[in-house]
Amino acid sequence: MPGIPSPSSSTAPAHGRDPEMSAPGSPRRQPDRARPAAPPTRTPVALVASLLGFTVITIDVSAVNIALPAIRNSLNGGMAGLQWVVDAYTLMFAALMLSAGAIADRAGARRAYAWGVALFTLASLGCALAPGIGVLVAARVAQGGAAAVVMPASLALIRQAYEDARERARAIALWTVGGSVAMAAGPVLGGLLTESASWRAVFLLNLPVGVVILGLLVRVPHSPRRPAALDGAGQVTAVLALAGLTFAVIEGGHLGWTSLPVVIAAVLAVASGFAFRVVESRHRQPMVPLAMLTNRQVSVPLAVGFAVNAAFYGGIFLLGLYYQQLRGLSGITAGLMFVPMSVVVTASNLVSPRLVEWIGRRPVIVAGQLVFTAAMLAMLPLAAHTPVWLVLLLLLPLSIGGALAVPALTALLIDAVPGERAGTASGLLNSLRQTGGALAVALFGSLLSGPGGGFSLPGMRLGLLAVATLLLATATLSRLLLPRD
Repeated sequence: MPGIPSPSSSTAPAHGRDPEMSAPGSPRRQPDRARPAAPPTRTPVALVASLLGFTVITIDVSAVNIALPAIRNSLNGGMAGLQWVVDAYTLMFAALMLSAGAIADRAGARRAYAWGVALFTLASLGCALAPGIGVLVAARVAQGGAAAVVMPASLALIRQAYEDARERARAIALWTVGGSVAMAAGPVLGGLLTESASWRAVFLLNLPVGVVILGLLVRVPHSPRRPAALDGAGQVTAVLALAGLTFAVIEGGHLGWTSLPVVIAAVLAVASGFAFRVVESRHRQPMVPLAMLTNRQVSVPLAVGFAVNAAFYGGIFLLGLYYQQLRGLSGITAGLMFVPMSVVVTASNLVSPRLVEWIGRRPVIVAGQLVFTAAMLAMLPLAAHTPVWLVLLLLLPLSIGGALAVPALTALLIDAVPGERAGTASGLLNSLRQTGGALAVALFGSLLSGPGGGFSLPGMRLGLLAVATLLLATATLSRLLLPRD
């Protein structure tokens, strides 16, 4: 992940150092065997603060999906508005992830994390008070930008707090598990708050959590600042390219693919993408070193990450609307429908490394995508009267596929680049994964809108077939281009 300092650059105090022994002019004392060792420099407060931040930005993604029908009824927004409520967050998260690690290094992890949490909290208040879809989307843009800073800075805080590699590994494992639990709890929490209070309560919940995090940061030691180049031109062109592409996909399904705004957005996306390539090829320290992309062990995992997240986030968006709009389930019941899937995702994440040791990375990556393809095809028969138990059964492949593939492809990607490029590669992977999710939501939303704003089953099936085709293509590339272990 971007923003994690290298071990050699950490400025945390050394373990067990006695200031009196190293003071100039003081007599050198022999170590006292009976003297208890100084406590390690780890600070559990930093872990708690990091975990809370990662949890709240994860919950915000999954909880909002369940609140979408209530937002639509309250603010009189159409399907395009709901798509922007989801994608405004994901879009900024994806685009700013490319340089968020450098921001955390330049400002210091604690300061960057505090800025990110404070902005996220204020943006959440803006979401809760939004009088219309436009204001809500603008506040979601701010939320996404803040979340992009929170993500790498939270990991940098853990790296700073835990000098010992084993303790750091355990802390990062807890951080990861917290994200899985948050993903599982998000739909349930979103449904519960929406049904018992209002969709606005989903965002108001972030306020006390943000205050707690900022209070905990007071007890966290200052973080060192490190020189890190910022690629402003590359960042701007990346945002414009992703925004133009997302606008074209979302609005193309509602305004028409040949309408003037859609054509302008598509031209902007292409022109900005070309400009991004030119800027990166000329920058001394580019966000995305283009030469790195010529390595198939880098480019193929990036493509797979895009496809896997397109399937997962597109599926979550689709199912949230399917449960409530087509099946007429309450928000709480719809949220509970996601719990078994989240549990299986967590279990599959734990199984994936063991499978890699047994059969290798390439077979696991290919198998995960094929299972995901089967998941998309398995959902094709879904209808208004499909038994609930059958729906849950059909979701098992959706839970397993990506959870098997992502750990293996992430490890393959990180091993394929030099150590100093690990943060760049990880940031690029996360950015493309978020982009895949944003474009899938845009595509599904454009296809799901039926006559009178209803849920379109033919549109759902067309979207599922499109994503299944994409997954099958990336699975084939993985099989042909990735090396054997």
